[in-house]
Amino acid sequence: LLRRTAAGGRAASGGGQGQGSGSARPQTLEPSLLRFLVCPLSKRPLRYEEATHELINEELGIAYPVIDGIPYMIPEAARTTRKKPPAEGSEQP
Repeated sequence: LLRRTAAGGRAASGGGQGQGSGSARPQTLEPSLLRFLVCPLSKRPLRYEEATHELINEELGIAYPVIDGIPYMIPEAARTTRKKPPAEGSEQP
């Protein structure tokens, strides 16, 4: 019995979700969570981008990654989605 569990660990831990490796298709964010999730910096609602598996803050121009269905909403983990507008007077060399 112990050998079967060790050999069949993938099937047991996969939860019966399809065939093959669980890493082939990233797990998406549960849509109902969006009602509760806000940006830790601005406290504003976030938009989920399914194509990139990210939570987007349009106002600040940042995106938090969602890995295996878990949002990583640590400011240091966010990436910039747009360039900041140039500051006034920065046109001068």
